[in-house]
Amino acid sequence: MKRYLLTAFACMTLLLVIVMPAQSKEHAPDSKTRCVVCGMFVAKYPMWLASLSYETGERLYFDGVKDMMAFFFSPEEFGTSKDKKISQVEVKDYYKQKWIDGKTAFYVIGSDVLGPMGHELIPFASKPAAENFLKDHHGSEIISFSTITHERISSMRMGHMMK
Repeated sequence: MKRYLLTAFACMTLLLVIVMPAQSKEHAPDSKTRCVVCGMFVAKYPMWLASLSYETGERLYFDGVKDMMAFFFSPEEFGTSKDKKISQVEVKDYYKQKWIDGKTAFYVIGSDVLGPMGHELIPFASKPAAENFLKDHHGSEIISFSTITHERISSMRMGHMMK
């Protein structure tokens, strides 16, 4: 009986390893990883995570899209050269909590949902999901990555300059 249970446990473990998608280490910041912009520990806010990757493979994490965009527009303000080439922008879909391409996401602004640093850009993989959220949470607008401006981000960050 004991042998049967051990065999069953081993098979179940193997099945879980094969079937469950592995979360890569690059998407699992450790408990000491801080947001480059505000200094908050990002692992405390997994649903708000955003990240930028460089061509070198280096990945930076942020406690929300707003701080990621502040860095995106002014990396030199946070001690990074503007010459480094960003290869990937990733955010978490608010409802699905899956990583999505930040450059193709739809962002709701002005909603009654606050992130770790107050008002936030809430990302979605699809426009219908963003429209539902906008309606349910009294958002003011849906915007795309290409329409996000440095001025808008600076305005949203007023009063939240930690670090």
